[in-house]
Amino acid sequence: MGKDLTVGEVAERSGVAVSTIHFYESKGLITSWRSGGNQRRFHRDVLRRIAVIKVAQRLGVPLATIAEALKALPDERAPTAEDWKRLSAAWKTDLDERIAVLTRLRDGLENCIGCGCLSLGECPLRNPWDELSEDGPGPRLLDPR
Repeated sequence: MGKDLTVGEVAERSGVAVSTIHFYESKGLITSWRSGGNQRRFHRDVLRRIAVIKVAQRLGVPLATIAEALKALPDERAPTAEDWKRLSAAWKTDLDERIAVLTRLRDGLENCIGCGCLSLGECPLRNPWDELSEDGPGPRLLDPR
């Protein structure tokens, strides 16, 4: 399996700060063990787990969701391509929904968002008498949830 890594080696190899590694460990995203000299050590598979975490974070996946997904993986090995395929498929629907919301937000930035303020000149045409308030609070035209 190769030489175990110190926290500094993990930080250097993964490109994340030592404090981030400690944070991931405190959240249960990665695990370490203690050497005879009470120094933290990591199995090499932690590098791939950190890579998965970083990619998922870049996709906007919350850490709690990442942690839940990683719990489904065996501790004794690095995530495989098949593992990644399964994890990423589970996140794809959420990502597609967020892309749709962001696209609507981008496309409607200059228009009324249905907030009920009636302060923009276009609002009376898009949301006369604040009719959209019946659909719930917030920007109803941008976030139909």
